[in-house]
Amino acid sequence: MNPIIELRDVSVSYNGRSVLKPVSVDIYENQVTAIIGSSGSGKSTFIRAMNRMNELIPHSKTEGQVLYRGLNIYNPDSKSVDPVEVRRHIGMVFQKPNPFPKSIYENVAWGARINGYRGNMDEHVEYILKKSALWDEVKDNLKKSAYALSGGQQQRLCIARALAVNPDVILMDEPCSALDPIATKRIEDLINEFKKERTIVLVTHNIQQAARIADWVIFLNVDDSDGSRKGYLHHFGTREDTFVNPKDKTLEDYVTGRFG
Repeated sequence: MNPIIELRDVSVSYNGRSVLKPVSVDIYENQVTAIIGSSGSGKSTFIRAMNRMNELIPHSKTEGQVLYRGLNIYNPDSKSVDPVEVRRHIGMVFQKPNPFPKSIYENVAWGARINGYRGNMDEHVEYILKKSALWDEVKDNLKKSAYALSGGQQQRLCIARALAVNPDVILMDEPCSALDPIATKRIEDLINEFKKERTIVLVTHNIQQAARIADWVIFLNVDDSDGSRKGYLHHFGTREDTFVNPKDKTLEDYVTGRFG
């Protein structure tokens, strides 16, 4: 099994305060990796380290190596590592749907256009919306504002927007937390479909969701032994290692709901 992203001693601090202790783990190609853990364990910080999104937060510092297909995206000596280009290959879907203040059509077409797509844009938009299981619901209203869509539809549109630039990896930071069970099921179905062609990394507080769709699970725990809260890697393993045969009591207690 081939790793598409390799994290080596990746740590993050804000204003000089450590929030994530060094983590080393591999993200495997065409697999779904779920990141679970209690609040304050650094899940969002960790996933954002994979495409340099933490750099958008003032006074943040990421150390260590993140290798994407062998290239260290944090290499300070490489002028060829452009954060915008990194995020084209490693896309992001956020917890709260955040469509652009544009039409449904332009939400999909805009990213493809600025990334140099030269094909038939109408066909491309239709293809991406079909891949995102949204076409049948919006095909007669493509010129309407994206804000006219329901929350679940907006989140699928944001997934479509990420897909439009053909990323290798899609990072999802709790994409279903604000959605009802029906909309959540649709997103989970999409994730299972996407992994045939892409790699998915998903932060979720929903243990049942992780058990349903993850191939691999990263469990971040909290170290507060010195009075400050820092996330650290407690466990990395398969779905079976995590939910069927957990390796230690702390992991078992978390996945069975005894704490968290």
